[in-house]
Amino acid sequence: MKSSLSSHVLDTTLGKPAEAMKLVLTTPDGQTVEAITNNDGRCNDWGDTEFHAGVYQLRFLTGDYLQEHHQSSFYPQVDICFQISEEGGHYHIPLLISPYGFSSYRGS
Repeated sequence: MKSSLSSHVLDTTLGKPAEAMKLVLTTPDGQTVEAITNNDGRCNDWGDTEFHAGVYQLRFLTGDYLQEHHQSSFYPQVDICFQISEEGGHYHIPLLISPYGFSSYRGS
């Protein structure tokens, strides 16, 4: 089964999607892919990346976004490491962000 990855960033202070936030995906072999959230705070365009079993890191570059919208940012970036299994499937990594906190979970 083929694997896929998506993400969704929500600004919990404004109660809105975080548009135009930069993301950097690092694959198990160390390659990086840059992406950006759309106007709904979503991202699922990883170029021609093929997702295989292994540990990945998704870096959300939160600092610029938070400075622009809140004039403050305690977290310049948020790194989330996750593992894709041999069975494949869809992986969704949501991020809830505010100037002084964040949360994530495995979404659907």
